[in-house]
Amino acid sequence: MENKQNHDENKTFRVRLPRQNQIIGLIDQRVGGSRMLVKCNDGKVRNCKVPGRFRRALWIREGDYVLVEPWEFDAEKGDVVYKYHPNEINSLREKGYLKEIDNAL
Repeated sequence: MENKQNHDENKTFRVRLPRQNQIIGLIDQRVGGSRMLVKCNDGKVRNCKVPGRFRRALWIREGDYVLVEPWEFDAEKGDVVYKYHPNEINSLREKGYLKEIDNAL
C-alpha cells in the first residue's frame, strides 16, 4: 500500500504555460457579470472578462491564478482563458513563473 502512495506523489503532469502574448495573473477583485480585476505578471492591473465559450466552464473566485490574454487594441483589458488548479500553481511557483505576483503581495 505504501508503494502505491509513493507512486501517486511522484506522478508528473503537464502545466499549461503562457504562450506568445499570454500572461499569468491573480484575480484581485470581481467587478460584476463576467468581469474582474487581475494583477498580472508584468505589473499591470487589467480589467478582464471570461469569454462566452468559457463562461460556464470556468468558475472563478478572488485569489485564483489565471492565464490572461491581453487585447491587441487595448493593453489595459484582456480575456481569461485558463484557470490554474492548486497543484499546477505549486509547479509554476517551483519553476519561478509566479515571483513577480508573489512579491507584489
